[in-house]
Amino acid sequence: MNASLSDTLLKAVLMAASFCCAALLLRAGSAAGLHVPLDPNEGWNAYHTMAAMSGQDLYPHTLMVNNYPPLSFYIVGLLGKPLGDYIIAGRLVSLVSFLTIAMGLAALIRQIGGTVLDGIFAALLFASALSITSDYVGMNDPQLLGHALQIQALLLLWRERPALWPAALLLAAGLFVKQNLFVLPLAALVWLALRDRTLAIRFVLDGLGFGLAGLLAGAALLHVNVLAEIAAPRIWSMANLQDATLHYLSWAALPLLLTAWTGWRLRRDPWMRFCGLYAAIALVAGIGFSAGDGVDANIFFDLDIAMGLGVGVALGRLPATARGLLAVGYALPLALFLGRNFHDGNFAYTEGFQKQAPLDSAFIAVRSGPALCEMLSLCYWADKPAEADMFNLSEQFKTGTRSDDVLTRLIRAHYFHVVQLDSLDAFPLGSKVKAAMEAAYRVDHIDDNGVFLVPK
Repeated sequence: MNASLSDTLLKAVLMAASFCCAALLLRAGSAAGLHVPLDPNEGWNAYHTMAAMSGQDLYPHTLMVNNYPPLSFYIVGLLGKPLGDYIIAGRLVSLVSFLTIAMGLAALIRQIGGTVLDGIFAALLFASALSITSDYVGMNDPQLLGHALQIQALLLLWRERPALWPAALLLAAGLFVKQNLFVLPLAALVWLALRDRTLAIRFVLDGLGFGLAGLLAGAALLHVNVLAEIAAPRIWSMANLQDATLHYLSWAALPLLLTAWTGWRLRRDPWMRFCGLYAAIALVAGIGFSAGDGVDANIFFDLDIAMGLGVGVALGRLPATARGLLAVGYALPLALFLGRNFHDGNFAYTEGFQKQAPLDSAFIAVRSGPALCEMLSLCYWADKPAEADMFNLSEQFKTGTRSDDVLTRLIRAHYFHVVQLDSLDAFPLGSKVKAAMEAAYRVDHIDDNGVFLVPK
């Protein structure tokens, strides 16, 4: 392929990806203000943000469980307090973080001498991967906030003279937003150690200092050991690993091969070495952690970022004749994935569901007394106090770290005046609790938000 045709092909891919990302971002943005549950994480995060901003116990040892580091709850809370809705605030933070990561990738490519188009492609690959293969863009969840902080750290490290302590601070802040964000700090440390051991030692000391300061602040201000709180029990299985990995590879297999090929071909380039290290660590970590119950597409976000960064670097260093085909190799699997799966992720944006969700929140609100919701955002919008975290409770019951006796007694005593479950068939809390629920409650109605039960 000659250089002119290759350039035309690259620009065609860029235009198609830009249109796709703009449409999906518009869709996510249009849902930001709706009282429609997009994911179980949203209400869970909102309740803990409310606790943080009202001075309540951020790490309760009740039927509610908090296994996230504390920083995101305060960041979202600062915006949510004047807005009056922590779910909407979290969605706005997520959208801004998503854009910050994309722009950060483009800025990184420009910072090391890449062209504008190289930077745009890096940003669009990341944006397309997240928008097409996950529902995290515009969701009230701290994952993207943590990545946004860490990408800013990378901009400081990729300078001619790295700004070590500010970068270490931002990387540590990312870890205090979400504990799974260790991949980029580890890749940065290994990369620095290969370049300059003195810089690496200074960097790791700075990072350990900020990490220790954060843990001491948690102990002094929150009266908890943050490390112990985030180490929640979880079931791990090969079935989870297989399902998550095969789902990810259904679009990422070819891009991963291309990342490996460009990394090997350009292995003498320091920036490409970083991308290769980052991608390799992210792949191993993603596959390993995908074995856990409840782990979602976010476990591979570091790998998405690494591939975006890697292709941005490679486009500026490969022959002009290869640029177009490389762009197609990364973009085509995402286009095919979108064509096969778009309908599966479109449910929350339908007109019928948008009308039904507020009615279900109202149904919960008019029942005086406590409510138990599997989709916690419905209870949150009904102004009900947080009662139970069904997912983490189910993991504790399965692992034997907590007895289900307390919850069973509450259900038998009709403590909850209304209960919302995703399904009675896929009951999350085990057979004993299910038997108590069926004996003490009856189904009031079933709709798109699941099963709604009231006391018999």
